[in-house]
Amino acid sequence: MELIIAKDYREMSRQAATLVAAHIIVNPRLVLGLATGSTPLGTYEELVKMKKKGMADFSLATTFNLDEYIGLGPKDRASYHYFMFHNLFNGLNIRRENINLLNGLAKDPKAECRRYEKAIQKAGGIDLQILGIGQNGHIGFNEPSEVFPTVAHIVDLSEETRRVNAKFFKDKKRVPTQAISVGIGTIMKAKEIMLLANTKEKAEAITEAIEGPVRPQVPASVLQLHPKSVMILTEQAAKGLKHIFYKSNKFSYIEKKVV
Repeated sequence: MELIIAKDYREMSRQAATLVAAHIIVNPRLVLGLATGSTPLGTYEELVKMKKKGMADFSLATTFNLDEYIGLGPKDRASYHYFMFHNLFNGLNIRRENINLLNGLAKDPKAECRRYEKAIQKAGGIDLQILGIGQNGHIGFNEPSEVFPTVAHIVDLSEETRRVNAKFFKDKKRVPTQAISVGIGTIMKAKEIMLLANTKEKAEAITEAIEGPVRPQVPASVLQLHPKSVMILTEQAAKGLKHIFYKSNKFSYIEKKVV
């Protein structure tokens, strides 16, 4: 597991966007797995800037999002469909037919899970998967449980997750209780994984994920077993790590460590 510790959110976002852009240059037909939430917003802003400057071309890329709320349609401002177009896709030259999103209004959510898994397989799997991490260690909407879910599935969202995500809803009562999420098994099949974390509230989850045992009660801990994963963390998110030592100064951040 490679660790990159940035001094702040802006530096974290730049590092992450640079990594994505490098993948696009090497493989213009990149299959990119995408996350939502506040953590990757800066990364997406940087990618849009890169595209405008001619530094990144997404015209041949394919994307798959990790999850979607059940009951929210694409026009709902709280849906991840709306989030992605508003914060990323509208600023890139990616083809609409290459954008893959889960349907939160599917009449049969289980069938939607199967459809999505087949689409990922047809695309050849994910080349680079971007992840955030929840305060309880979840990745995607894979909540702590007794097992690691393998494929896309319906998730009952924990009260903690709903409370944290309530900030994206004007009416807190509208926070959905269920979502569809790509499974841990599918995430782990990605050729490379990049996890981002930037706040002190994530520090405990990050410590458990990196230095704790691999267990489904901390879903992100499974990344210890991935052959090529990188975590890009701010100093605040990394402050709980006991076995990682680094220095930072006012000019830069960045030091890499292999765990």
